[in-house]
Amino acid sequence: MIYHPEKHHRRSIRLQGYDYTQPGAYFITLCAYNHECLFGDVIDGNVLLNALGRCVESTWFDLPRHNPHVSLDAFIVMPNHGHGIVVLNDGIIVGAGSVVGAG
Repeated sequence: MIYHPEKHHRRSIRLQGYDYTQPGAYFITLCAYNHECLFGDVIDGNVLLNALGRCVESTWFDLPRHNPHVSLDAFIVMPNHGHGIVVLNDGIIVGAGSVVGAG
């Protein structure tokens, strides 16, 4: 799939004034650079992940190990993006104070 900025643009669906650092369930979308199909292919209607796609998937499922205040819900990796629901539980520190790679 070729990315066309004029056709494939999205407006923000964020709620004005909402504090996204508070606990709750958040739907997120992860996109590959330039929307390239880096994570696998669709063959006969099924997504077949390549090594990079499996890495994205395993990294997602590893998130709670790095931050015990994060829970995961549904997640799927597509050839050029992924969708998931991450749950921020009470006690989580979000923002500049978070430490990447801790754990």
